[in-house]
Amino acid sequence: MSNLDTYLKLFWIFFRVGAFTFGGGYAMVPIIQKEIVEKKGLISETEFLDIIAVAQSLPGAIAVNTSVFVGYKTVGVLGSVFALLGTVLPSLFIIIVLAIFYNYIKDINSIQLFFKGVRPAIVALIFMSAVKLAKAIDKTKFNYFIITAAFLAIAVLDIHPILVVIACACTGLIYTARGKKENDVS
Repeated sequence: MSNLDTYLKLFWIFFRVGAFTFGGGYAMVPIIQKEIVEKKGLISETEFLDIIAVAQSLPGAIAVNTSVFVGYKTVGVLGSVFALLGTVLPSLFIIIVLAIFYNYIKDINSIQLFFKGVRPAIVALIFMSAVKLAKAIDKTKFNYFIITAAFLAIAVLDIHPILVVIACACTGLIYTARGKKENDVS
């Protein structure tokens, strides 16, 4: 398969995901995972988990960041551009159309009911994403500690998620560095 075929495949995958996913980036994650990892086999589950971790840690929408990383991982910088365009163009078109017609449709009962029905489905998609990503995490005491501490920090102590991500990243770096030193000594 030529690079052009791969670029177009990336564009089309992310265009479909962007066009038919409601609920934002987190709702897109399980669909991207299914398309990129399970159906097309462009990257492994572990690589996808790493991409999600980095994409979540950076500024910007997780779906956009993920598409850029996947595109780069598969075919380089131009792959990033094609994947990015595929992700954002459907939303751009839909937002433009909605902005033009919003005042005419905002009070239509069926539109309001549509959004009420979509909200619980979005929560289910996000939950499924978390479950799938959790399966790829090594089941170690350290990882369980990080998961629990991060959840408590955000949900109970109301610490900003960015600070929690930074703290977890630093803790992981220190833990890994200490483990390597102990292995080097023995």
